[in-house]
Amino acid sequence: MSETSRRKLLAAGGAGVAAGAVGLTMSPAQAGETRRTASSAQESVVAYVRDHRSSEVRLMVGEREVVVHDRDLATRILNAAGGE
Repeated sequence: MSETSRRKLLAAGGAGVAAGAVGLTMSPAQAGETRRTASSAQESVVAYVRDHRSSEVRLMVGEREVVVHDRDLATRILNAAGGE
């Protein structure tokens, strides 16, 4: 399987799960405050938090990678993912 195929597979499957999980951790008031802009991503997005102590969130958007430093976002993703 080529790298592009793996990435597309992960993006297609993971984006929905990640977006849904992050949405579940937000209160209805918070969910209503944020609106998409005309420049927001139009393709699947996969979020990756490598270190739970870091504020770094790596976003795979199509064929590119965007690094965001947002401790609150990283914490919400990790909380939504849960643990055993």
